[in-house]
Amino acid sequence: MTRKVLLVDDDAAVREALAQTLELNDLEVIACGSFVAAKDHIAPGFDGIIVSDIRMPGRDGFHLLDYARGADDELPVVLLTGEGDIPMAVKAMSRGAFDFLEKPCAAADFLPVLERALKTRALVLENRRLKRQLETGDPAARLLFGSSPQAEEMRRRVRAVAPTGAEVLVTGAPGSGISKVAEVIHLMSPAGQGPFVKRPAAGLAAETVAELCTEAAGGSLFLDEVQSLPEAAQYALLAQLEQGGGVRILAGSSAGLADKVQAGGFSPDLFYRLDVMRVRIPSLAERPGDIPVLFRHYVAQAAEQAGIAAPEISQDHLAALMAQDWPGNARSLMSAAMRFVLGMPEEAAAATGLGLAEQMAQVERSLLIAALGRANGRAAAAAEALRLPRKTFYDKLARYGIRPEDYRR
Repeated sequence: MTRKVLLVDDDAAVREALAQTLELNDLEVIACGSFVAAKDHIAPGFDGIIVSDIRMPGRDGFHLLDYARGADDELPVVLLTGEGDIPMAVKAMSRGAFDFLEKPCAAADFLPVLERALKTRALVLENRRLKRQLETGDPAARLLFGSSPQAEEMRRRVRAVAPTGAEVLVTGAPGSGISKVAEVIHLMSPAGQGPFVKRPAAGLAAETVAELCTEAAGGSLFLDEVQSLPEAAQYALLAQLEQGGGVRILAGSSAGLADKVQAGGFSPDLFYRLDVMRVRIPSLAERPGDIPVLFRHYVAQAAEQAGIAAPEISQDHLAALMAQDWPGNARSLMSAAMRFVLGMPEEAAAATGLGLAEQMAQVERSLLIAALGRANGRAAAAAEALRLPRKTFYDKLARYGIRPEDYRR
């Protein structure tokens, strides 16, 4: 989350004291003494918030507010008012100020307002980024969400294999979106304007294979859970690959296809023909930092589908989502988003088969992750919130393989 504050106050002593308070709370401060000095930092791409005194010589806080809203009408501006300026501040609120505070203001009153403004700004910027991603002509960026290194590597791999026209094996855990990745590969391929035919491999008859290849001619045929393809259909598909026919075969597998080959349950020849290029989809457990982005996207989709406004998603809720392992991956996260939109309470996951020590470890891990989520990945703040010595906190992070940087937004 953005932690930048543009601080504007003509009183040097007040400006310095406020800047020190902000910096002690892990905020990046740009301090200015006038509207003229501040305006050069204000642009639509400014990723922070503004805190400004109202009464300043020359152009005052109202000028700054108007200028900021002209540059970006969703840029939060918090105004500082002196004694007797409350009616003026209320007027400023009606003109679009985010909030106002009376000077002198204690850190206990000042900081929560700024945290709300920063969270609002972060959400606006994230929504804009997602919108740009959806509008881009690159299907890999438009349809495969996430900013983690694992998500970036998956998109890089998709971009690399798609134009080749070779067969591709897409692997991933159940519910990870194998068919979606296969569709993106098709869209980015030379045959992207042709048909995209997808069928489950289980129970597919040998004679149906030739029919599907004819249907997908000039495009791509995607066979989901290819490890379930019956033996006769395997040889029929291998024959189609050997004779060509103007169709690209994309195969998906959420199980150990190579293990099935070793066990004699899948044709080695067909496996090697399908495994020319491979794209692996990382599980949500491997990239918890992508969960908030994905969940917001699914919530927006679910709200549109239900015909209602998307509810606000708290940071605590996102932190709780990040604390889960999500064995059902994207599919289960989509279901959770729908329940969230419809206001249905989540049922607690059963801890069957686990002893007390294992259950307590799960709870401890969840609390650590939730604290990091609330603290935006700042380990020192999370340790303080849990009232743990920093060494103890870091030892626990190491024990559970938790990285604070995965929870920074």
